[in-house]
Amino acid sequence: MALPTFTLRQLLEAGVHFGHHTRRWNPKMAPYLFGVRNQVHIIDLQQTVPLLARAMQAVRDVVAGGGRVLFVGTKRSAADYVAEAAKRCGQYYVNHRWLGGMLTNWKTIQNSIRRLRAIEEQLAQEQTGLTKKEQLMLTRERDKLERALGGIKEMGGLPDILFIIDTNKEKIAVQEARKLNIPVVAVLDSNSDPDGVTYPIPGNDDAIRAIALYCDLIAGAVLDGISAEMAASGLDLGAAEEVPIDALPPAEEVAAEHAPPSAEDAAEVRA
Repeated sequence: MALPTFTLRQLLEAGVHFGHHTRRWNPKMAPYLFGVRNQVHIIDLQQTVPLLARAMQAVRDVVAGGGRVLFVGTKRSAADYVAEAAKRCGQYYVNHRWLGGMLTNWKTIQNSIRRLRAIEEQLAQEQTGLTKKEQLMLTRERDKLERALGGIKEMGGLPDILFIIDTNKEKIAVQEARKLNIPVVAVLDSNSDPDGVTYPIPGNDDAIRAIALYCDLIAGAVLDGISAEMAASGLDLGAAEEVPIDALPPAEEVAAEHAPPSAEDAAEVRA
């Protein structure tokens, strides 16, 4: 596999360049802004393109070294895309609510995860020995824990890098990662604070098409990292039960590569 590619046109079509109203901006984002149109800040995509590519490379390198990626996006417009992208590339996510201490107080979070697993095992039994009210209370507790911890219950330890959408809403996550020296890849809108973000991606963090594009690109970077890790470990991909699928080149390119030389080319070779 290879890192997924993107173009400036794709970013424009997804609305990545649209910031917030000028009265809602953060002056720290001034270096990443191109100008103002109809009282709305326009983000400089000439900077977004290389910064997004650098962030994808950073994620790929972490995964290739055996690291874990935590996708974070709890706003309504991002929650489904964050969960879908994380599941697609076998990583972890938080898309309901960031619990304070989720990183800095990991031992307590592990206790909650153990509680969630114990409840799931208890409810999975045919004969639980519980009254209807007790079973209902356990079901509600399980659902609450599943919403908060379902995306990280298999993580097994602290993540090695975070991918965050909307650093204003996920401010606590950025602070905890910074305290633990965990690198952060984050989408920064015109009203965001870039402090604490290791790999900033200037762009719209509200538009659904933009969020879907970010998640798809980061998930692709993770898959490329997994492929590199498997290759480095000497794993025989042909013997694997599930073989990673690489995109095939267009048929026109294949035909052009294997086409016989023209008469002019043959004449040049003979000469």
